[in-house]
Amino acid sequence: MPLVPFKNSTALTLGVELELQLINPADFDLAPACPDLLYLLRRRNFPGTVTHEITESMVEIATDPHTAHGALLAQLHEIRDALLKAGDKLNIGICGGGTHPFQKWRERRISHTPRYRQVSTLYGYLAKQFTVFGQHVHLGCTDGDEALYLLHSLGRYVPHFIALSASSPYYQGADTMFHSSRLNSVFAFPLSGRAPFLLTWDEFLGYFAKMEHTGVVKSMKDFYWDIRPKPEFGTIELRVCDTPLTVDHAAALAIYLQALCRLLRERADPPPAEDDYLVYNYNRFQACRFGFDGTLVHPKTYDPLPLREDILNTLERLAPHAAALNGEAALQHLHATVRTGNDATFLRRQYVERGGSEGIIDAALETFRG
Repeated sequence: MPLVPFKNSTALTLGVELELQLINPADFDLAPACPDLLYLLRRRNFPGTVTHEITESMVEIATDPHTAHGALLAQLHEIRDALLKAGDKLNIGICGGGTHPFQKWRERRISHTPRYRQVSTLYGYLAKQFTVFGQHVHLGCTDGDEALYLLHSLGRYVPHFIALSASSPYYQGADTMFHSSRLNSVFAFPLSGRAPFLLTWDEFLGYFAKMEHTGVVKSMKDFYWDIRPKPEFGTIELRVCDTPLTVDHAAALAIYLQALCRLLRERADPPPAEDDYLVYNYNRFQACRFGFDGTLVHPKTYDPLPLREDILNTLERLAPHAAALNGEAALQHLHATVRTGNDATFLRRQYVERGGSEGIIDAALETFRG
């Protein structure tokens, strides 16, 4: 089918999606509890939406569109509290984190939806290995051309979001030595990575038509890009973030994106160019592997940049934009995160203090509950 027209949205509106872990409190392993949880929530007035994810040990929540930090955070708190209440009734724990530290992928169950069954048939064991947990942020754009301009302009800042959200240091029972190991699982899919360098919506429509003609894709859902346009919503969707351990951190990351795009819409910086992507994968790796201690290569000047300093400098630059959006508290939260450590650092500390992987999950459950 042809791609739907790009729905013109109000600029800088926000929506947040979080993929969350469903935990058996007896052994702290993942539990295939999504069907029971959704059945219970369908009988209640649930804020936002809650849906299946690819395996039954996951659930995805999504907010309504918002324009301001306060309202977004309030709804995330409301969703969290409703979800925890339902989980308590079923004796199921719920937490964030980009990966579960010791679950075995072969024990996962694919959700009973036509799309996920199709994905499982196509990708085999990769589908079950995709039991990883991310935060997606949708940002409203006035038209398709603006969406593509922002999408490519944000490539420079993708490592910021990776380091700020990183919460997946452990996977399959081992310390991966990465701050975000989750993105390695995403990168296994053939249509992952970055979007093609196209700057007009007409060009993108032509690209999509060619891809559809090959039979490789049928919809935008078939692309697992780090940032992708969502024409039916009138948004771009940032997909590189691990699910944070708290909804407060999730809201702060969304405001960082909103403030960045408010800055980028002024078009004071040099426009994006295809050569910017020469260093994209290297910078992405540095953020995944080393978090705030990574080193970037600036896509325009090729100068090396300490990632921690680059984020702090950007936060300072965004201060007036955050103020205009009433998002100062969100940027203050991120300032503290850069100075004290991300969720991956916290989880490694919990492994030592609590004596193992089960202690990591126990800490994540407590932290999500707030």
